[in-house]
Amino acid sequence: MAAPLSDGDRRKQISVRGIAGLGDVAEVRKSFNRHLHFTLVKDRNVATPRDYYFALAHTVRDHLVGRWIRTQQHYYERDPKKIVDGWQVEEADDWLRYGNPWEKARPEYMLPVHFYGRVDHTPEGVKWIDTQVVLAMPYDTPVPGYKNNTVNTMRLWSAKAPNDFNLQEFNVGDYIEAVLDRNLAENISRVLYPNDNFFEGKELRLKQEYFVVAATLQDIIRRFKSSKFGCRDPVRTSFETFPDKVAIQLNDTHPAMSIPELMRILVDVEKVDWDKAWEITKRTCAYTNHTVLPEALERWPVSMFEKLLPRHLEIIYALNQMHLDRVAALYPGDIDRLRRMSVIEEGDCKRINMANLCVIGSHAVNGVARIHSDIVKNSVFKDFYELEPEKFQNKTNGITPRRWLLLCNPGLADVIAEKIGEGFITDLSQLKKLLDFINNETFIRDVAKVKQENKLKFAAYLEEQYKVKINPSSMFDVQVKRIHEYKRQLLNCLHAITLYNRIRSDPSTSFVPRTIMIGGKAAPGYHMAKMIIKLITSIGEVINNDPYVGDRLKVIFLENYRVSLAEKVIPAADLSQQISTAGTEASGTGNMKFMVNGALTIGTMDGANVEMAEEAGEENLFIFGMRVEDVEALDRQGYNAREYYERLPELRQAIDQISSGFFSPRDPSCFRDVVNMLMYHDRFKVFADYEAYIKCQGQVDQLFMDPREWTKKVIRNIACSGKFSSDRTIMEYAREIWGVEPSATKIPPPTSPGIDASTEGRKEGWAPSPGGLTCISLPVRWARLCRNKAFPSGGRRML
Repeated sequence: MAAPLSDGDRRKQISVRGIAGLGDVAEVRKSFNRHLHFTLVKDRNVATPRDYYFALAHTVRDHLVGRWIRTQQHYYERDPKKIVDGWQVEEADDWLRYGNPWEKARPEYMLPVHFYGRVDHTPEGVKWIDTQVVLAMPYDTPVPGYKNNTVNTMRLWSAKAPNDFNLQEFNVGDYIEAVLDRNLAENISRVLYPNDNFFEGKELRLKQEYFVVAATLQDIIRRFKSSKFGCRDPVRTSFETFPDKVAIQLNDTHPAMSIPELMRILVDVEKVDWDKAWEITKRTCAYTNHTVLPEALERWPVSMFEKLLPRHLEIIYALNQMHLDRVAALYPGDIDRLRRMSVIEEGDCKRINMANLCVIGSHAVNGVARIHSDIVKNSVFKDFYELEPEKFQNKTNGITPRRWLLLCNPGLADVIAEKIGEGFITDLSQLKKLLDFINNETFIRDVAKVKQENKLKFAAYLEEQYKVKINPSSMFDVQVKRIHEYKRQLLNCLHAITLYNRIRSDPSTSFVPRTIMIGGKAAPGYHMAKMIIKLITSIGEVINNDPYVGDRLKVIFLENYRVSLAEKVIPAADLSQQISTAGTEASGTGNMKFMVNGALTIGTMDGANVEMAEEAGEENLFIFGMRVEDVEALDRQGYNAREYYERLPELRQAIDQISSGFFSPRDPSCFRDVVNMLMYHDRFKVFADYEAYIKCQGQVDQLFMDPREWTKKVIRNIACSGKFSSDRTIMEYAREIWGVEPSATKIPPPTSPGIDASTEGRKEGWAPSPGGLTCISLPVRWARLCRNKAFPSGGRRML
């Protein structure tokens, strides 16, 4: 009889040391040595750290491959950014220079993607001819489930030029032009988030979006028609059951081209009747809206479409006419409604409204937090909601507890497991059991100890990487997210300056020590976001070098913010800043990551903050500022920034310091654009929330001075974070949009009886289940491990 596990052994089972569940350590070591010697042709005398990484990666991949193939068979059976002198500078990150051991190229499934050309209407049907062809090369990456033997596939696409490039030009000596054509083709997947301030960047972005859509849809249809695991010959010829087998979730407007492309394939290639094709398309597609900001909802010039994708423009015009005919019949004479609901926007430059296209071409439309979904229904798509209210839903975002608790914060996971067991790893709602331990002195001490250990680790990391020595006993005040005016990093800056001025005015007064950390990246063409980064670094340079301040206040900009850095800073944070203007943040997920890792939130009633406050109790978050209705009222009244500037002395002092060059002595006018925006063109009303924000930060200081009460609120927040698991979110999508029931079935491993492992490797591993449903999400989010959003060299993968 096996000896019972000790508490320490039980904790190891869910800690990072046991998370992979590799089993036989001796076998792992043997596999590692085999790959080091025979795959990489190295021994320990000459192997580099990179060689060890690749040997380990190949070892883990071996562990996944059998389960990967078995999973697919079962379905059938059943940007880098860096900071230079305070400015963000984009630089290339050739992340594929040494290859990627996790992916498998599939050249046998390479597909053509067409651009340009012209449309020919013939008696046999519509033909898109004289096109330029770019090849889409698939690369597959295994995505393992958590201890269930399931390994799903993430298929990425790389753009390749056809081999038959213009030989005539080459033969007459115009070699440069021939090679240029090849480079232009392969640029499609070489450049991440091109600067779309310019026409060339806009056209490249549209090419990218269509490229991933066209390749993926061809692949989906091939797999649907094949129907049988490992079969390449078409079996299905009818598309009646297509929506029962395939779900396409449009992740914002970036993959909106799925709608006209699916129509083109069904009508022009598969010869499906137009009305039937439209019914299939709508039943297959669903749309998730991720933003309410008008400038973020894509609008492509008709002239660009006409040149790049002429057949799709015809299809969009036809779909729009059908849609407007229906609206006109229901609302006769309402010209304004027709204009608002049209997919084609008239004006000096005719544009295609991709969000409107997504709504009319989908059977479901959802926001990503309840307040956001209400705004979608009552404002952004109000006319569409009145037309088809049954389409609109809410699906509050979630985060995976495996990465954002178990993996990045094993100490906290161990402490939790000691009290409530390990069930929370796959059912985060079980964290509610921690409510029974809010007043448990041992648990309070253990949670506080884990937080302090994480802070010490991160302080050491900052000293090593940023050459800044910070006080690990100070409050770690963190705001990490994309740099944007609506996220209001500027409000955080004004608080930092206010604290600085208070310390300078009375250095003998006791202050709660703070380390303010702000991290994030600016889009390459977003001037104001780059100015905000420069301001943050300039404020830090002054404050961090002022001897009067010492270690009572530090301001640090976290350069090159990314997932691996998030995994370090989030477990160490005491305070999470979620301070967007009410009604502008769709949901946020960073707020959830901080909550489950034991940081308290200071924030507005915006995005998922609202539901977090409902779950934990508003009194257990630091909520301040305007609500959505207050913002709307201020819009009607008219926002006057100067009124706040004149009335609030500390605000006026901070703005005058920024304006006068106090933080930029070598270039006193450096931040003129920032001040001008705040005073005269601030859509996000920073000054209107300044007073409430500063007051709320005082409440934060007061509670932080009582560590026991602070930790009790931390425990309550952790206990109430269970709703925000991505497991819950995906189950809601599955049941309420995709029409499939989630299954907790554990697939038998490939070594189980009845499975012929010797033949599995010869079978294709990514087709849909004839008895189930394949859900394909098509975000234009590129699978890159790069530090750069613009112009990385050697990149190649698109999802």
